[in-house]
Amino acid sequence: MTLSAREISWSAGGTDILKEVSLTLETGEFLGIIGPNGSGKTSLMSLIAGIRKPRKGEVFLDGSPIAALGRRAVAQRLALVEQQAETGERITARQAVELGRTPYLGPLSPWSPQDDAIVDAALRNVDMGHLADRLWHTLSGGERQRLHIARALAQESKILLLDEPTNHLDIGHQISLLDLVRRQDRTVVAALHDLNHAAMFCDRIAVMQGGRLVALGRPQEVLTVERIRAVFGIEVEVEQEFDGSCFIRYRARRRQPRPFSAIAAVGA
Repeated sequence: MTLSAREISWSAGGTDILKEVSLTLETGEFLGIIGPNGSGKTSLMSLIAGIRKPRKGEVFLDGSPIAALGRRAVAQRLALVEQQAETGERITARQAVELGRTPYLGPLSPWSPQDDAIVDAALRNVDMGHLADRLWHTLSGGERQRLHIARALAQESKILLLDEPTNHLDIGHQISLLDLVRRQDRTVVAALHDLNHAAMFCDRIAVMQGGRLVALGRPQEVLTVERIRAVFGIEVEVEQEFDGSCFIRYRARRRQPRPFSAIAAVGA
């Protein structure tokens, strides 16, 4: 299963949001997309998912233009978990995950025991089986996010796109969810905010800045002091581990001491 973008650009309200981005996924890899807010991460995810059409360039899924494929055909090959996906319907947690089976259902393919088994497994994978009967609106933001992941797993597509999947999750569930995703037999693309998550779980990292792809490579190649300073405007130390991975240690800006006269004035 292949997915590639060729010089895609996209704009909104006369403003260029994405500029000539080319990217090809390697089968089975975990690709992280990082960059500051407004760099184009979410726009890139929606374009390669086929939700938006590029102003220029084209996205290909298994060698075919994704725009030429039907939504059912795309959904059977590719699943997207968006940042904010809510519903006003009174559905249970299990029913939310069952939506992942929709691309496979039809007049000649009714719901089956196999669909039940797939949904059960997806709920167990995200540790939500015990809340399967709870109504959606009674769940916390983190619980809903885990159900979005379960729905994508139930979809059984070979490509999984995750737009900031760890939002609303505590640190324990952040790590366990990314580890779960990495262990799936799927090609994964995830837009991530935490650079150490990207370093820990990703095979390759794509760096976005100002709507452009400015770097692409293995974590230890991409996450350098100089590049992090240039893209994010922060100072860090990058520790190289013995296994080739890396760890980013953030350095806080030193506070400038107030002049003595100002201190005296405050205490007066």
